Order: sequence, then structure tokens, then C-alpha cells
Amino acid sequence: MKTTPAGLPVASAEGVRIKLEDGRELIDGVSSWWTVCHGYRHPHIIDAVKAQLDEVPHVMLGGLTHAPAERLAARLAALTPGDLNHVFFCESGSVSVEIAMKIAMQSWINRGVSGRTQFLAFKGGYHGDTLATMSVCDPEEGMHALFAGGLQRQIIAELPVDDEATEALDTLMTKHGASLAGVVTEPLVQGAGGMRFHSPETLKRLRALCDKHGLPLILDEIMTGFGRLGTMFACEKAGVVPDIMTVSKALTGGTLPLAAAIASSRLFNDFWSDDAGAALMHGPTYMGNPAACAAANASLDLFETEPRLEQVAQIEDAFARLLPHARGVSGVVDVRWQGAIGVIEMRGLPDLDGLKACFVDSGVWVRPFGNIIYLMPPFIITADDLERLIRSTVDVTRSWAERHF
Repeated sequence: MKTTPAGLPVASAEGVRIKLEDGRELIDGVSSWWTVCHGYRHPHIIDAVKAQLDEVPHVMLGGLTHAPAERLAARLAALTPGDLNHVFFCESGSVSVEIAMKIAMQSWINRGVSGRTQFLAFKGGYHGDTLATMSVCDPEEGMHALFAGGLQRQIIAELPVDDEATEALDTLMTKHGASLAGVVTEPLVQGAGGMRFHSPETLKRLRALCDKHGLPLILDEIMTGFGRLGTMFACEKAGVVPDIMTVSKALTGGTLPLAAAIASSRLFNDFWSDDAGAALMHGPTYMGNPAACAAANASLDLFETEPRLEQVAQIEDAFARLLPHARGVSGVVDVRWQGAIGVIEMRGLPDLDGLKACFVDSGVWVRPFGNIIYLMPPFIITADDLERLIRSTVDVTRSWAERHF
């Protein structure tokens, strides 16, 4: 709080633009932390939320139920691949991952198996900022290293990107098999850990290893879900079905907080019992909030009625055409893109706050972190705004690099 510059006061936002109180307008290049897939204030979502507020803004989802949550659960079960048929709602992505971990652990307990209390996760991974999710993030990741001594010790491995890494992971899973409750990873793109990409084949290898060792696979689709990579869920690109999927961020189109852990019928059956002690005892106060569920249902409507995945393909084409202009810039290590994610990786980003200010001065809202400059714009961005966003990002990066490298 002492060293961070004050936030820029926002007056309004609409479409892909954020308007500041001083009158400046910024093209949002990061979709407000990857949530605003339909742009700000889409009228269909706004109308749905207003209508729900007139009926019931909130009611507890304990002993009561309501149509928005039931409809959304049914739609998510139909939309997700395979037998992901059981939806547990909560308010944030981090909590949805904790719920997924809890489901995996308790499924072993309910089957009479003890000692399965650890998770296998991966270097470069990021799954949230709560205590349990920090434990399955990369332990060298700067945000969480401070808490290393206070977190549960998990097994952190290299992704199975080739045959050698796959064999090493197989050996590791055998070694720790009696203590592992499940495996957690981000499919195809590790987001906040550095926007690292891996292939569909890597995910297929991981699914095969989980099957071999009888471990549930938890896929964190909080960032990649709802079209960001060009399919509704990233795992579809690999033809992989997880045992639990977590979703949030773009679930409500960036309007209200909502998340879910979606479990397979097989895992659900481990909790289906006459013994009340076998139930999943977890109850977030605002779980299944009706207004948030109304927003999410409206967001899914837009995926059905507007060409979102085609728009993602157009964004990917623009990245392929314009982002390579950053190659050859001093200090640039790599330039890559996939779906509606574009990345410029640098050797480092000295004076990060100053760089962020330069992006604002150029009329775009871009938030680099670590050594990564990335773009994840709303899907509805026009071709002109997209070109301006990418060119401004490359130009600012070039001028910045000339001064610092």
C-alpha cells in the first residue's frame, strides 16, 4: 500500500472501453482480469440481473432452491464434456479449487481409504490465493513464497511435456501413490504463473497417468473456460474429460462473483449415501446467488446467440498477424499466442509501474506482471480497436525496451 501508485478512478465502462473520471478512455486489453468476455454492460446480462433483483436478489441455498441456480447447473452439466454432471456453486475461483480438492480428498475417505491427503500439482501453476490453493501453486511463485512454511506440503512436478518427463512423473506418482488424493492443473495455459503454454498431448499424457494410478484429475478452467482458447473449455482441444472442473471469471460475463466445482457422476456417487456423515459439508453463504446465476445464464445465452468463438478466432488471427512485430525487440525472449491470449515475454520488466503508466498514456489498459506483457481482450472487440490495442502494446514495449535493454 505504501509503494503502489493509487488506482485510476473509473467513471464508467461500456463495450471494450474504460472511461476514467478525468475523461480519458482506455481500450481494455485484459478483460478486467479475464472476466468481461462480452464487454462491459452487455444489455442482455444487465436486463437479466435487473429482472432477478426485482424477484429475489438472494436466498440461501440450504433447505431452499431457486430456478436460476437449477437452470444454470443443468446448463453447465450439459455444456461441459463427459459425465461432469454435478455442480457445486460458490463465490470465487480460489474457493472452487478448494472445494474440488475437498471433494477429491473426501471421496477417498468415503470409500474407506485413509492417508490420501496430498495433491500433485505443477511448476508454473497458479490456482488462487487462499491457503489450500497457494499450496498447489508453484512454490517459487513470488506471491506465495512467503507462506511456504505455513502451507501443506504438496508434490510439485514438471508437466509431462515429452516422453522423458512423462516417465519421471509416472515414477513420482508411483512413489507417492499412497498419499495422493488427486492431481491439479491448468489445461493448455498456465495463467498467472507466466502465461506458459503446453500442448494438448501434454494434457492427454496427464489424463492417461491419472487413469493408470487411479487418481482424480482436477482441471482449473477458471481462466481458460468459456471460449478463451477458441473452444468453450480448453480440455476439449485435447479431448480430455477431467473428474472435476473448476470455473469462474467469465462465467457471469464479468458482472457478478460466481464460481463452481463441477464433478463427475463417479465422484458424486462416493457421496451418495444413507449416512449423513458422507455428505460434502461445505456451504458458502452466497453459493448459487440468484442474481449471479441470472447473469451466468444470460452469459451462456450470448454464447448460444452471438458468434463468440468465431470472434476468438478473429482475435487469434490478429495476434498472428501483428504480435510478431515484437520479435527482435531488445529484451524480448518470446512472442506467443493461442486463442484470445497474446503474450510478449521479456528478460525482465524494470520499473514496472512506469511501464504500466506508459500503456495508459497510449490509451490502452494493459497490466504486465513479472516478465510478461500479455493481452486478453473482450471477445467483442472490433477489428480497429484490436489492431490499435496490439500495435500500441508493441510500440510501447519497443520504446520501453530501447531505454532499459
